[in-house]
Amino acid sequence: MKERGIGQATGKIILIGEHAVVYGKPAIAFPFAGVGVTAKIQADTKSTIDSEYFTGTLNQLAQASSMKNVYSLVEKLRNDLQVPNFALHIESTIPAERGMGSSAAVAVAITRAFFDWQEQPLTDTLLLDYVNYSEQIAHENPSGIDAAATSGTNPILFKKGHELQDFPLNIDAYLLVADTGIKGKTREAVKAVAHLKIQNPKAIDEKLMRLGQCTHQAQEAIINNQPDVLGKIMTESHYILKHLSVSSDLLDEAVNTAVNNGALGAKLTGGGRGGCLLILTNTLATAQQIQKQLAKLGIKKTWLQGLGVYKNA
Repeated sequence: MKERGIGQATGKIILIGEHAVVYGKPAIAFPFAGVGVTAKIQADTKSTIDSEYFTGTLNQLAQASSMKNVYSLVEKLRNDLQVPNFALHIESTIPAERGMGSSAAVAVAITRAFFDWQEQPLTDTLLLDYVNYSEQIAHENPSGIDAAATSGTNPILFKKGHELQDFPLNIDAYLLVADTGIKGKTREAVKAVAHLKIQNPKAIDEKLMRLGQCTHQAQEAIINNQPDVLGKIMTESHYILKHLSVSSDLLDEAVNTAVNNGALGAKLTGGGRGGCLLILTNTLATAQQIQKQLAKLGIKKTWLQGLGVYKNA
């Protein structure tokens, strides 16, 4: 057993395919290293948890209904690994309720910290078993995409009823994620698309079909290092989503601002009607210029990640 164990995880974003995935079309999720979670654990006289959302003993954590998934995961790890009393500290930069995989990332970081502390081998399969256990408590019927994306390094293609498929992140660009500051309204947006589909099934089916095609084209662009192509697909996808009524005035204005200031492409991400947007640029300077322009719209919270050769720059 080490003196201290450390576990880390990234956030996650839906790059393309949101809403269409509800109707059996593919979507792509990205691990997003611009935000993340770090968990640190060491032996102590009693078992305690320290985090932004809860600080107290493990017994007190059991009474916090909003933390049931964390309590259950920690209890399972404690019993499976037969560990002594501990102090667990969790730090997260992933904003809650923004579709960025916060709960899954916390589970990844905690699991890795426990295994690192005990110096036990942790396979990807075993890690996902623990994370999915926690996610089932948090979300009842998770797709598994958050668990896979927050624990991995590659983009993931997913489609309802199919195995998750990861593929190489081979695109040289910068990805800027900007938070509108407005909570996304996923459930409301999903209902709105369903209502439109009832009203005009042929037209909406064509839009959803095109979103599925965009996802496959985006995958090819990422594999073949075609950032210009990916950017155009992203912007097209945004305007299809706008047509499906899941955008907002601020998201539309931010996308237009990004494109008019040199972005290769931009789009909303996740449920829509708030939440975050994604912006792809070919240079760091362009991304930074767009950050300044978005601030003029009131969008001050942004995160930047280099992709491909820029990943560790």
